[in-house]
Amino acid sequence: MSLGDISWWMWIILLLIIIAIRDVFIQKRHTISHNFPIVGHLRFLLESIGPEMRQYFVANNREELPFNRIERGWIYASAKHENNYEGFGTDRDIYANQHMFINNAMLPFKPEGDHPNLKDNTFLPCAKVMGAHNKRKKPFRPASVINISAMSFGSLSAKAMESLNKGVKISGAFHNTGEGGLSPYHSHGGDVIFQIGTGYFGVRDDEGNFSIDKLVALTNKNPFIKAIEIKLSQGAKPGKGGVLPAAKITKEISNIRHVPIGKDVISPPGHSAFKDIPGLLEFIEKIADLTGLPVGVKAAIGKIEQWEELADLMIATGKGPDFITVDGGEGGTGAAPPSFADHVSLPWVYGFSELYKVFLKRNLTDRIVFIGNGRLGFPAKAAMAFAMGADCISVAREAMLSIGCIQAQVCHTNRCPSGVATQNKWLQNGIDPTLKSERLAQYFKTFSKEFIEVTHAAGYEHPCQFKMHDINVNVDDKNLTAKLDKTYKYEKAPVAFKSMKDLLDCPYLGGKANLN
Repeated sequence: MSLGDISWWMWIILLLIIIAIRDVFIQKRHTISHNFPIVGHLRFLLESIGPEMRQYFVANNREELPFNRIERGWIYASAKHENNYEGFGTDRDIYANQHMFINNAMLPFKPEGDHPNLKDNTFLPCAKVMGAHNKRKKPFRPASVINISAMSFGSLSAKAMESLNKGVKISGAFHNTGEGGLSPYHSHGGDVIFQIGTGYFGVRDDEGNFSIDKLVALTNKNPFIKAIEIKLSQGAKPGKGGVLPAAKITKEISNIRHVPIGKDVISPPGHSAFKDIPGLLEFIEKIADLTGLPVGVKAAIGKIEQWEELADLMIATGKGPDFITVDGGEGGTGAAPPSFADHVSLPWVYGFSELYKVFLKRNLTDRIVFIGNGRLGFPAKAAMAFAMGADCISVAREAMLSIGCIQAQVCHTNRCPSGVATQNKWLQNGIDPTLKSERLAQYFKTFSKEFIEVTHAAGYEHPCQFKMHDINVNVDDKNLTAKLDKTYKYEKAPVAFKSMKDLLDCPYLGGKANLN
């Protein structure tokens, strides 16, 4: 019998016999395939596709984390300008713990005359100006209350970053660079906040130390940089430096970050440019003086004592950060060990309330623009954040979803199937920046429109006017529901606000969002 006489099914049997021999007598790593040759491989196959099977066929609409199917569907529909409504009433358990209710007014606010929202129903700038109190040379009023949070080029692909920046140009929002430095993909016309992380990427010398000269040169060369953010920690892994795997480091990323190719880039857990709170304050003022830009800090919140020290120094010196970005312990796009992602730092509502009370107690809230990060990219959640004292929100994963992310949760592997969080050129080719930028902008516009409508329903013109008692939260079986001021034990400080027309006429308004 020749090889040509062997039928196809005999080849299959021969192959299975070889696999069985290999499983039992050669491989030592897997007990299951040793004890159950051939069949054991089926178990590994099913396990590998388990997350996808559960996501598409098993999980219900409200079950998944970090974003359930309803939330993802709302972002996708909003980004595509499709019907994002629900029919036949909510399918949420509105009696569940932590469910939130916005208290609507008997008569809603009605824009009249030449009100900006009658001309543009998405116009919603921040009610505060970054750097106004500290008299920075270049104050900045964000032209949108929803913006893009810190995500680095390297973690995200070039085409994703280009899509995001073009999208914020259309919507008038700002784009935080993340700690990975300023790339060409941040330079498509959108307002940018440049983030300085512990690795000082893009503004570091040959030894990896911070270079103020490089930062000054960078901001002078790129006037679209509107503010500087010093990252102290992030919600995914506070107290642990970021990691960019070697597989994601291209020659371009190496040049931007000033790091070697072929080696994991690990940011230190803390800064080398300062060692304590007085050093941080001095660092802030030095950068603000030499660049003229507003300077803020970003952190996940845990222990509060050092924040109290900072607040006391602000009173004593009259100086301090122009904005504070509070990141929630819910984590974000950064990969992290489960011990950090699951247990280190407080969720946003707890962390923000603790921090805000520190500055409220000392009458410092009017000096600071508070930015909230932590799954707040939905109008109702944003209303809660503003009622608690936030002045803006920034979103990361919500922005990724709007440009095509499918929540595959493989951001750390360089195998993102949507091309958003990978440096693989083939996978990136599925992203059309012209189309995706429009979708990011449309998501932001839809968000702003609905947020304005929710605000008007509560009887206010601008969400900065929300108060703690405008929001109820289900607490427990005894209290059932309680207003935020009772739940978190403080009342938000009033924000100085005249009118939306006043915001429109502000000379420091960022973006291209003026209607003149």
